[in-house]
Amino acid sequence: MGLFGKIIAKITGAVHTSSAGWDELEISLLESDLGPALSAEIISAARSARAENASEAIISVLRAALSRKNREILQSQSGPTVILVVGVNGTGKTTSVAKLAHYLSEKERTVVMAAGDTFRAAAVDQLRTWGERLDIEVVHGADKADPASVAFDAVQQGLARKADYIIIDTAGRLHNKSDLISELGKVKRVIEKVLPVQEILLVIDATTGQNGLVQAKVFAEAVDVSGIIVTKLDGSARGGIALAIEKGLDIPIKFVGNGEAVTDFAPFDPEIYLPTLL
Repeated sequence: MGLFGKIIAKITGAVHTSSAGWDELEISLLESDLGPALSAEIISAARSARAENASEAIISVLRAALSRKNREILQSQSGPTVILVVGVNGTGKTTSVAKLAHYLSEKERTVVMAAGDTFRAAAVDQLRTWGERLDIEVVHGADKADPASVAFDAVQQGLARKADYIIIDTAGRLHNKSDLISELGKVKRVIEKVLPVQEILLVIDATTGQNGLVQAKVFAEAVDVSGIIVTKLDGSARGGIALAIEKGLDIPIKFVGNGEAVTDFAPFDPEIYLPTLL
């Protein structure tokens, strides 16, 4: 029985209810990365719910935790839409750039990718390999090239090609907040000499738990994060981090990835996600 299934069983009387039992369930919610505030709200709603409204009571609390902001990619009024993809190393950031590019190209949109994580040669090679597989252009620089310079070249290339989207990978280093602000701020300023940045998407690995929420807070304070890509989100209780981020920061999850294939990527749909938690 799943985590929320146990709560519903208690509400309907299918499982003996005791104070210790409710405490155990609240601990389980905390362990599933929902965070203390949301966990307490769920338990409170569950304890006061009528048996016939068990599922509705839980769904109501979960839905209230979600951001009300737009989950669509923000579009440029004229010219290419520029998307910066940010996040720490190891979250699947570079792969998410490729998956997003593929998703958009499947909608018959022209895309240019930029290998802006120049501090990791492997990231540049990885994105170039993806570009070859997907037949999508990748702009890159010399070894250890200035990330802002690569981003600038990509924007110029995107304009020349009249691309619909320019997706820019960025360095995943997170030494401290001042470094992060300086580095990403420089990239954004250089791009905006030519085109505005419509989206800054933060990639979070769902399996990192509450550390994912910490990362989201740091990046949100450093740059204007407009949306989140959650990787390794499989709809299990572990996926509670998605709700914790939306409730805590009011940043909408726009896409989810779960798997290695380029097609393992889709828009985040709360109406599909929430019932799977039950």
